[in-house]
Amino acid sequence: MQQHFFPFEKTSHFSTFFLDYIAQKPTLTDFYGLFPNPENFIEQVKNKSFSSEKRQVLYQTLTRQYAETPKMPYLALEMLLQDNTFTITTGHQLCVFTGPLYFHYKIMTAIRTAQHLRKLHPTYNFVPVYWMASEDHDFEEISHVRLFGKKYEWKSESVGGAVGSMNLAGISEMIAEMPEMDSFLAEAYSQSRNLAEATRLIVNELYGNDGLVVIDGNDPELKREFLPLMFRELNEQSSEEIVKKSSVELEKQGYKAQVFPRPINLFYMKDDLRERIEKQGTEYQIVNTNLHFSEREMLSELQNFPERFSPNVILRPLYQELILPNLAYIGGPGELAYWFQLKGVFDYHQIPFPILLPRNFMMLINKNQQNRIQKLGFSIEQLFLPLQSLKNEYVKQNGQIWDGLEQETQRLKEAFEQIIAKVQTVDPTLKAFVEAEKQRLENSLETINKKTSKAEEQKHETAIKQMVNLLASLFPNGNLQEREDNFLNFYLNDPQFLRKLLTNTDPFDFRLAVWELD
Repeated sequence: MQQHFFPFEKTSHFSTFFLDYIAQKPTLTDFYGLFPNPENFIEQVKNKSFSSEKRQVLYQTLTRQYAETPKMPYLALEMLLQDNTFTITTGHQLCVFTGPLYFHYKIMTAIRTAQHLRKLHPTYNFVPVYWMASEDHDFEEISHVRLFGKKYEWKSESVGGAVGSMNLAGISEMIAEMPEMDSFLAEAYSQSRNLAEATRLIVNELYGNDGLVVIDGNDPELKREFLPLMFRELNEQSSEEIVKKSSVELEKQGYKAQVFPRPINLFYMKDDLRERIEKQGTEYQIVNTNLHFSEREMLSELQNFPERFSPNVILRPLYQELILPNLAYIGGPGELAYWFQLKGVFDYHQIPFPILLPRNFMMLINKNQQNRIQKLGFSIEQLFLPLQSLKNEYVKQNGQIWDGLEQETQRLKEAFEQIIAKVQTVDPTLKAFVEAEKQRLENSLETINKKTSKAEEQKHETAIKQMVNLLASLFPNGNLQEREDNFLNFYLNDPQFLRKLLTNTDPFDFRLAVWELD
């Protein structure tokens, strides 16, 4: 496997915000804590206090969540009881069959960061954590997978409430349509009671031996740890103004807000229900339902059933940082952008803001694609050019008269410059006339060039069609491959595929890695 690295700005797939962050633009420093340099992690350790009581709650909860999971990561769980152990966390939705490739890149970055820090700071333990977004309720986003250019979809009649609690009825029909795969994947869905259990089994099978711990925040004991902050959210409703203020400041710097706070940033969650909480007068109303509570009833409900309250995108990061001895959160550009809106809320609740570490970014090129690139005569870097630029480059390299036209065009321009110089010696007022004639001829030459280019393209129609298909496979739907394709595209042909990527991943290399696969 061969790697090539490219700065993000050459790909045009990354936001200005993200490029400015990794370049450590000074005007952004007020919106985050420490920059993700390896040496800053020990400084973050000093900022993070996590009591023995909290470690016991975390350990007991995780042990219970893993109770029916084969190959429980005992060592990693036991380490969490030690006061010199800290976590490196990433999170993602519970997409079927793990969803897009970057799900794995997030986890790999977490694992490799923990491994790197253990070597650098051997007096501490670092445990990678995958936070399952089990309370999310957007079924449409997690119900499909793109495999070998085809979309496979899970059709379920039960699409309300938290997706992690969904039963798996109907998923067997989806699996029956998919190509044959390793048995553990299908068994994870057939043997599990809900989507969260199945996801834990799959992720643990793939990464449990690397010390990865999977945590489900939809847990009554963990929610009880979060009770004080949820009480404050219901009573003070302070998050909205704090986040709005940060958003305005970021917009002044030229960055658009990614998330938009509400007066109360909590959902009420029960059975197949997960709806927003709004305060109307003296009562709390559950949106889109007939449920309503007096202030006393709502606070009693929270005290007795904290698991019925679910933080939205504004409060979920605080929940994570409150219940984990966490040092860093690993995410993509969009995630990091909305974390920047939240630092003020962290400060308000006196919760240390984690280091924000970009996940690894990769593009994978299989053997067939490598052969096609070589046959077309392109470099890896040229693949990031616009399609028309690639067509022009190919025609220029393989056409019969393209260079001749460029040379003649340049000669004509030079000839007109000489004509203008001579005409001016006779009558200076003729200069404008000659320049107009020059422009008219240049326009004609441009038209000839375009028609010639089109004619050349038609002569190379087969090669250009192959070029279009190649780019469509590397950039499906115009996106980076990692946002569309599933890991099974590669794993089914090479079960060691994930191992190879993981071994060679550098979590502190903020460049796009292009892999030529064996």
